[in-house]
Amino acid sequence: MSESWRLMAVTLNQPTLKIQILDELGRVGRMTFERYMALCLYHPEFGYYMQDRERTGVVGDYFTGADLHPIFARLVARQAAEIWKILGQPYPFNFVECGCGRGLFASEFLTWTRRALPDFFTALAYIAIEPGPQPRARVLRKLREEGLESVVRLAASFQELPQAQVGCVFSNELVDAFPVSVVTRAGGHLKEIYVVAEDENFRENLGPLSDPAVAAYVARYAPELEEGQRAEVNLHALEWIRAAARFLARGFVLTIDYGDVAERLYTEDRPRGTLLAYRGHQASEDFFSAPGESDLTAHVNFSALIDAGVEAGLDLTGFATQEAFLLGLGEHNEFADLYDPGQDEVQRLQARLKLKRLVSPAGMGNIFKVLIQHRGVTQPELTGLRYARSAGG
Repeated sequence: MSESWRLMAVTLNQPTLKIQILDELGRVGRMTFERYMALCLYHPEFGYYMQDRERTGVVGDYFTGADLHPIFARLVARQAAEIWKILGQPYPFNFVECGCGRGLFASEFLTWTRRALPDFFTALAYIAIEPGPQPRARVLRKLREEGLESVVRLAASFQELPQAQVGCVFSNELVDAFPVSVVTRAGGHLKEIYVVAEDENFRENLGPLSDPAVAAYVARYAPELEEGQRAEVNLHALEWIRAAARFLARGFVLTIDYGDVAERLYTEDRPRGTLLAYRGHQASEDFFSAPGESDLTAHVNFSALIDAGVEAGLDLTGFATQEAFLLGLGEHNEFADLYDPGQDEVQRLQARLKLKRLVSPAGMGNIFKVLIQHRGVTQPELTGLRYARSAGG
């Protein structure tokens, strides 16, 4: 970028991240969409996930299960407690939450287990991973308010943690937020989407595949890509599941996210792929107007997570919809965990409506899937998977 443009951008109040991306494009000419998305989401200072901002809830850009009602964290806690028992009730039992956001899930998980499952709570070594220092500081403030600061370890990545541990690695809406490469078939050949600058704005540009691993991924999971059809390639998801496998000597990986197995994900009814931008609870394909201010996300290819897990030493425990997973965990006590002491009938009705949103097949219940993988355990049976479907069925 020329110095004159830099000065003009500052004068015109251009977003700082946009200036930095334009500066890089001025040097290199173009960048892969994966690189652009990585800057938008994880630039150390201006990335969407690195800022001290409300990302979820009413004032954020989207809702997670933890935002809707504490029953989500409580039922996951019941599943984690069962896993602890299957593993022989080890002390400590490492529970690693990857992508802890504003700490809402951790707070409810720990507050509730301390009251309802005290033996399990005593064994817990809760580790919350969040890459940005500002979001980590926000989580710490939340935990202090709840008196939980001393029982949670905060980390930026798996690299800060010891390897070959016993426990459970958990994530909810994490993998969909990893930067993706975007490919399409043009003129009968696979091409990759690049980003270039034009009149101080961004636009797409087709180019050759940037990495042989991208070509191998498409050949394995989307070989029938039609002319003009787009698909996302999430190589960072494979790196993440390998890191989770290295962390565990014995234990489970529990991944909740929206997406599906490859044969139901890369289909003709998704000619534009699944990539979307979320801002103010509105979804669009406007990826370029507000870098660092919108959440960019793509559906998860669970087939790739299963395969990469197997290659890293993780066996498939089961695959279910969120509806089946939560129903399996809640039905034994008729979802008594849904209610808090002293609630009146109106509050109990509101709680039931929020549970319905979590499990409804027309909403989060079917869009979100639950993948569980294990290591060092022989044919475990989990309550949350009692209604699971096969990964290919």
